[in-house]
Amino acid sequence: MFTGYAQRGIRFREAVGRLAETIQKRQQPEKTEKKIRLLLTGGGTGGHLFPAVAAAEQFVKGFPDTEILFVGTKRKMDAGILAEYGFNSAAVHCYGLKGKSLLKLVFALVSLPWAYMQSLWLVRRFRPDCILGVGGYVTGPVIAAGKTLGVACIIHEQNSLPGLANRQLGRIADRVCLSLPGPEHFFDAKKIVYTGNPVRESIRQLAKKTRPGNAEKCCLLVLGGSLGAEALNRLLPEAAALLPAAQKARLRVIHQTGVEREAGVAEAYKKSGVEALAEPFIKEMAEVYAQADFVVSRAGATTLAELSVAGKPAILIPYPYAADNHQKKNAECYVQGKGALLHVQEQLTPEKLAIEIERLLVDAKLRDEMSSAMKKLSSPDAAERIVACCLECIQACE
Repeated sequence: MFTGYAQRGIRFREAVGRLAETIQKRQQPEKTEKKIRLLLTGGGTGGHLFPAVAAAEQFVKGFPDTEILFVGTKRKMDAGILAEYGFNSAAVHCYGLKGKSLLKLVFALVSLPWAYMQSLWLVRRFRPDCILGVGGYVTGPVIAAGKTLGVACIIHEQNSLPGLANRQLGRIADRVCLSLPGPEHFFDAKKIVYTGNPVRESIRQLAKKTRPGNAEKCCLLVLGGSLGAEALNRLLPEAAALLPAAQKARLRVIHQTGVEREAGVAEAYKKSGVEALAEPFIKEMAEVYAQADFVVSRAGATTLAELSVAGKPAILIPYPYAADNHQKKNAECYVQGKGALLHVQEQLTPEKLAIEIERLLVDAKLRDEMSSAMKKLSSPDAAERIVACCLECIQACE
């Protein structure tokens, strides 16, 4: 299923790769040449921000003088993540429209003109050569402001079913970068570029390394997304408690719980008799991916992209309240590729989950097969493809 997209991606890279080299050579000889200014917009969750970070890292790697500005939300998570990577950031006051009460919907609509004016001011001040939107409601006013001012605008859709903001922005964007099969019919075919979902450099480097196995312990990584997941916090310790004593002794768990949930989850694992480390939020994902033998996770697009690049077998439990149930559609792509197992949260019991965990715990051959399948579904060069797409649009607007 992914083969066609990979072939198109290869043809695209060959076409724009020469363009990227030409632009890079043109920039290097003369120091007076204009620097590239890239504005990235999106956020609200790590799933939106980390692909933007990956694209920014690749831009800086290829063009060290690139000036980058992230425009996100007022959430502390956005500012905290960006500060760690040393990127300049700004925030726009706006609110999502989908799934809101009538009062909140009216408030969000009333705030849109102000968000647009803020975005106009930020774009005028920064004067970007290109704007890359990575999803989330904040992308709407920023991309709209960019198009008003004649800036090249690109959106990146991470999910197999596009969100409301990207569906609308696809009409005015110069290019639409896709990560998974599914969203094609929402966008103009002439604008579509299949790039995959970029992951951070540290995780890409992990894929190149061979980790020695641990015959005594098998590590299970539990990810509920950057905000955690209450259902997983409950299900996993209960399932662990049901494992046979011999398997409990072999299992070690690293569990991302969400803020202020770690103490309760750690206590539940202690009662289950399974060794576990509970963390509210894991910053160094490459390190824990390196330790993990298999994963239980939600099915956010960015997490799935990271799991596939890292080659980690996964039991996927999609968040049931995600917009348009897009996490389930994301998961199905990886299940069909034989890299993951899928369970619907409403139908999943601790007993069923314990059976699946034990199955992967004892069957190293199955883990290896799923790991290989995951890697085949990955797009480790997604960041390069997105950078090339941005360069093409910048040149077209000159």
